[in-house]
Order: sequence, then structure tokens, then C-alpha cells
Amino acid sequence: MKHFFLFLYLCFGVLLASQAQTGSIRGTVRAEGKVVPFASVGLKGSSLGASADENGAFVLPKVAPGSYRLVASAVGYQPAERSVTVVAGQPATVSIALAASSSALGEVVVSGTLGEVVRSESAVAVELYTPRYFQKNPSPCLFENLTMVNGVRPQLNCNVCGTGDIHINGLEGPYTMVLIDGMPIVSSLSTVYGLSGIPSSLVERVEVVKGPASTLYGSEAVGGLINVITKNPAKAPRFSADIFGTSHQDLNVDLATAAKVGAASTLLSTNLYGYNQRRDVNQDGFTDVPTQQRVSVFNKWSWQRPEQRAASLAARYYYEDRFGGQLSWRPEFRGGDSIYGESVYTSRYELLGQYQLPVAGQKLLLSGSFNQHRQNSAYGTTRYNATQRVGFGQLTWAKSPSIRHNLLLGAAFRSTWYDDNTPATGSETRNQPDLIHLPGVFAQDEFRLTPDATLLAGLRYDYNPRHGSIVTPRLNYKWGTVDGSRVLRVGVGNGYRVVNLFTEDHAALTGAREVVVPEALRPERSWNANLNYTRFFSTKTGTFSLDGSAFYTYFTNKISPDYDTDPNQIVYRNLDGYAISRGVSLNTDVTFTKPLKLLAGITLMDVFRMERPVGGGARRRVAQLHAPVFSGTYSVSYSFTQLGLSVDYTGQVSGPMRLPVQPNDFRPGRSPWFSLQNLQATKRLGPHLEMYGGVKNLLDFLPRHALLRAFDPFDKTVDQNNPQGYTFDTSYNFAPLQGRRTFLGLRYSL
Repeated sequence: MKHFFLFLYLCFGVLLASQAQTGSIRGTVRAEGKVVPFASVGLKGSSLGASADENGAFVLPKVAPGSYRLVASAVGYQPAERSVTVVAGQPATVSIALAASSSALGEVVVSGTLGEVVRSESAVAVELYTPRYFQKNPSPCLFENLTMVNGVRPQLNCNVCGTGDIHINGLEGPYTMVLIDGMPIVSSLSTVYGLSGIPSSLVERVEVVKGPASTLYGSEAVGGLINVITKNPAKAPRFSADIFGTSHQDLNVDLATAAKVGAASTLLSTNLYGYNQRRDVNQDGFTDVPTQQRVSVFNKWSWQRPEQRAASLAARYYYEDRFGGQLSWRPEFRGGDSIYGESVYTSRYELLGQYQLPVAGQKLLLSGSFNQHRQNSAYGTTRYNATQRVGFGQLTWAKSPSIRHNLLLGAAFRSTWYDDNTPATGSETRNQPDLIHLPGVFAQDEFRLTPDATLLAGLRYDYNPRHGSIVTPRLNYKWGTVDGSRVLRVGVGNGYRVVNLFTEDHAALTGAREVVVPEALRPERSWNANLNYTRFFSTKTGTFSLDGSAFYTYFTNKISPDYDTDPNQIVYRNLDGYAISRGVSLNTDVTFTKPLKLLAGITLMDVFRMERPVGGGARRRVAQLHAPVFSGTYSVSYSFTQLGLSVDYTGQVSGPMRLPVQPNDFRPGRSPWFSLQNLQATKRLGPHLEMYGGVKNLLDFLPRHALLRAFDPFDKTVDQNNPQGYTFDTSYNFAPLQGRRTFLGLRYSL
């Protein structure tokens, strides 16, 4: 027995000695400056692990001395590793940062159904992009950031003033609805310039829906929608700053601060951008890129209410001074015919808010917005002064009458007031501002057929005083496995668009061409069918996500600009025929076990119209302008974890596309294949600070012959030594007129 007690004594002594020689690891898991609650943390190659608490804090006790790899993971984020050394008797303190994953199964989206739903459970395919993804190729505005999204093409429409719009699956900008927090803030007149002033510091995520969404959102959502979700002030970093400049001497500053004031939280975000260099690399006497000075200020408030009822109010002010033209232009030449310039002053403000009514047991959400856009422009000798006011209100009622049904009923009202100095709102005797009221009601039922299958049916009714009643139905079916690793979606929908050309395409009012509308325009209608399949799986080498889609859209009453009949005009009329947009797209997201991540996407599409010539005859096939048959995007990221360094290689590839040319034009009617590639390195300097820099447009690609007869922008000598009858033209564009440039920036988040 005495030997037994001696044995216990020795074992107990050894155990005490071993306990005295251990250490511990404690720290915090964060992502983009915010804590990540309940993340999983463990030591690689061992069974030792723990879960973080609601503040992102974790402790691993009783760790033997040595060097380890600490691994952290959480739903919605990419796993991350961090080296840590444990010393006996001492706690090792670390902070580990996670990056958001665009393919995470647990992400929540709202754009497909107007209600929060886990992305893998949504019957409507919704693509989601976080600011961290756009930071792989930093840009001063959301418009440029969207070049990284497969199937979405920010298109410059004027080589002088730099105006543009967003194409989805080859469809022109007016078919894309841009929303902020689900409300049509950026639309119509403001689409051309308003996208430039959305600070990246206020963006929580960007949701993209490809295909008609008129059943929920009404007119304009024909080709798809882009919904910019702003940050919740209660969860935003206390302070953040993102400042970068380029070798072309432009400077972008994003600042944001968040604070708690009693039961309310507030977020104040400011964006400043300045570029004042008149570069002329192609030596045509014109600025390659317009100069810009702009400021955007955004303030959002949210309130804590019982039962987590929503209550928020936000406001934004935006001002921009933009110029493009001949290098010798000065403000005193504005509107004159001696030195050509396109000068645009833009001023707009926006208000938007949401309030959930305090009705017990019911989810009644009241949303509203108002914006005013003022524009004072001079395109050569053509002056364009316009004001637009848009008011929007919507009441939705969400109810689950049974475990298998999610019902959504809604009523919306949009009022648009528009006035300008063109014949669009006036006559020879008096001015007649345009005022349109568009009321609508909609209903949607999400029916759970089986645990794996869901049917989504929706119907909307709108009344337009000019076009009468408009009905838009849709039907979506989703089948998916319980774990969300495989999802199949099939959708059929109808879209419509009530057109006001001058609010959507006033860039055509440049001094180069005259806008002609020879007939009363009827509203456009479209039918769309799409098939989407998503597959998630894991192997020993990493996690993989594949997302494939096929789409087909048929248009009637389509309104298309005719650049060909008269080189001095753009003629708009309803199509005598039909138009089709069809194609396939594939996205892949691969995260390897090594610190390597790959995102890539390709789109193959055929966009055309079958039209009857103005003089009569058989219908002919005409390819859509600025719609490449092939386009692709990619992003390759590699992290050197021990150095706190990451490298991002991003780019886009575009195949040939039809371009607007003049009769007997010496310039090619189709663009060449081209690729825009970028390289960036990011160095973490601490838990809150990082530095980044790199090169844009590595191959220094520049389109040729962007301007026709740049030496005679007012067509004063068009009849001299001009056998082909060419006139000044600014619309021949297929790629940015910016060559290779370096950039350097700092990013701070607290």
C-alpha cells in the first residue's frame, strides 16, 4: 500500500510540475475593425480549441511552451491563421483578423424577396460583394468598383465628360435599377453622375440581381438591380479612414465616424475626391480623363426599439464640378464656340428612412425617400439645365400564416418631377415641367413545398397615367440540399420600363449629335427566363464554389438609339420587331488550404435586335452596342501570413463589341480583344492600420481614335478637305482612357 501512495505522490508531483510549465493564449477575433462573436479558435494539428464570446474574445489555457499556428473561423468569413509563441507561465496575446467570404453559406440577403433570408435559401439568385472584395483593386467610386463583378459592365458613354451607366448582361444602363437600402435613390437623371458619390466607407455590402425585378421594384428593374446596403451605425467602426492617391495626381479621401447617443447610434461618412490634371497622352488636344472635384457627406441614424423593430433615418449631400474638353479651355469659354469644353455642375441631396410600425405581432415596415438633383451643364454650345425631384414611399406587411408560407403584401407610390431647358418639358410659349405619379401594389408568397423545395410567386399592379394599367408577374422555384451545398433555381419573370429619354440619356445632348424622337414612345416590356445552379464542396486542398447561370430575355416595344441613319443625330423610336438578350455565365470562388484564394467569372452572351429598316423591307439582325460576346473577371490573392502581407492580382478581359461609328468611318466597327490588369500589395502595420499600393492597367492599354475630328469640335470646317463627311464624335468608347498608373494608400479602422 505504501508503494501505491508513493506512486500517487510522484504522479501528482509530475502533474503539478507540468502545470507550472504551461502558458496560455488569449486574444480577439476581428473582421474589418469589428469583433466577430462566437468564432471558433484552435491550434493547428491539435485538439485544443475554444469559442470566442459575444465580444470576440477567447482564451486557450494550459498550452505547453512552443510555437504554434492559431486558426480562427466563423460563418461568413474565410479561415485565417496566425503564428503564436507560448512561454511557460506567461499569457500570449494575439489579435486575429478574418476576411469576409463572398461565397459563405450563411450570408443574409434582402434584394430577392424584400426580406432578410439566408443567401442559400433565397429562391432568387443574389450575388453579394463586400467592400473587402472591392479593396483588392481600390477605386474612388462605386461605379468603377463594379468592373470587378462578372456580367456587370460600367460603360463610359462620352469620351469628353466621362459620363456612364451600368450594363447588366449586355443591357443598357436604363434597364439597371440602382437602390440604396432598397429605395430608388439613384435612378433616372442621377444615374449618370450619382454613382460617383457613394463613399465606400458607408457600404456594408452590394447585392446584385440579374434579370427582371419589376414585380417588387417596378419600372427600370428590367435588366437587373444593384442594391447598396449601408452600414448599421450601431455596428460600424468608431472611426475609419481610407486615403489613397495615384501617379496621375488624383486623391481620394474616405472618412467615417460612428458614435452612440443615448438610444440612438449615428454614422457620419465623408468622401472627398480631387483630380485637376489635364492629361493628353493620345495627343488629340483633349483631356483623356475629365477633371473632377467632388464632395459627398452621408449621415445615418438608427434607434434601438423594443422587439428589435427597425428605425433609421439617413441623409446625403453630393456636389461635383466636372470638366472635359480642349486643354486650353477656361471657365469663361463655357457655352461658347471658340474653345470646346463640357462642363458639368451637379448638386443633389437625398433623404431616406425606415420605420417599423409598433403593431404587436405584426411586421409592418414603412419606407420612404426623397431626392433632388440639380444639374447645370454645357456641352460645347449646348446648355443643359435640369432639376429632378423623386419622392418614394412604400408600406410592406410580412406575415407567416403557416410554417410553409411566407406572405408579403405591399403598396408603393413614386412621384417624379422633372424640368429642363429642352423641348422635353417646354414649348415655344411656356415651360411645362413633367410630373408623373406611379402608384402600385404587389403580393408575394414564398411557399415551402418540401424541406428541400420552395416556390416563390409574385404579382404587381402599377398604374401609369400615360400608359394605363401595367401587370408584372414572376415565378421562381428553388431546390436545395439541407446544408446548402447544392442549389438549383429556375425563374420566369416580366419586366417593364416607362421611358423618359432626357432624364436617362441626356449625355447624348453633347454638341456632337442632336436627339430626335419622331413618335410617341410606348412602355417597354420584357419576359425573362433564367436557370441557376450553385455547388459548394470541400476537399483536402480547399473549399470550392461554382455558380452557373443561363438567361434569356425577350423584349417588345424596345427603345433603341439609332446612330446610323444620320451621323449628326441620335434617333429614338419603339422597335418595329423584337430584341433578345441571351447567354450563360459561370462564377467560381476557391479558397485553398494554403493562403491562396481565387475568384473568377466569365460571361458569354448574344444581345441583338431584329428590326425593320425605316424605309421598309425585311427585318435585319443588329448587334447591341457595347455588349461584348465574351467578358471575364478574375482575382487571385495570396497571403504571406508571417509577414502580414497580401498580394492581389485582379483584372478583366473583354471580347469584341459593336461600337457606334459614322458612315464610311475609318475606325473599326468592333473593338479588339483587350485586358485591364492590376496588381496590389497590402501590408498590415498593426491591428488597425494597413498600407497598400500597386499598379493599375499593367499592360498600359489605351483605346485608339477615341475622338473623331478633335481638331474641329464645332464642325466649322466640316466641308473642307473632308470627302467622307465626318463630324465631331465623342461616343466611340470601349475602354477607359487611362494608361498605366501607380497608387499608394493607407487604411485605418478603430
